[in-house]
Amino acid sequence: MLDFSKFNGLVPAIVQDYQSGEVLMLGFMNAEAWELTRATRRAHYYSRTRQKIWIKGETSGHIQLVKEIYLDCDQDSVLLKVEQVGGAACHKGYRSCFHNLVEGQSYRPVGTKVFDPKEVYK
Repeated sequence: MLDFSKFNGLVPAIVQDYQSGEVLMLGFMNAEAWELTRATRRAHYYSRTRQKIWIKGETSGHIQLVKEIYLDCDQDSVLLKVEQVGGAACHKGYRSCFHNLVEGQSYRPVGTKVFDPKEVYK
């Protein structure tokens, strides 16, 4: 169903809030994360830095319940529409990972933190 051959066995996974359409994050999946996500309806990803599968919210409790899954036209990218439990998708405590607004040659964080990462990721 998915073509894992183009990005060293990975496919990008765009994640949106299923009600608002807000883009929450971009992750990557390998075949195992893909199958676990489909089987459990909880978002699983492949960490490129840790080189292992992780379940979104495993540490923070801010899990993603998968409501709908879409594939792009080439079957090499995934769009997950999720219910973001706990309010934050970003490991830095923001609702969305896309919380830095570019202004000229710099950027600044916008939005309000939902949690303090120092408290959650001890």
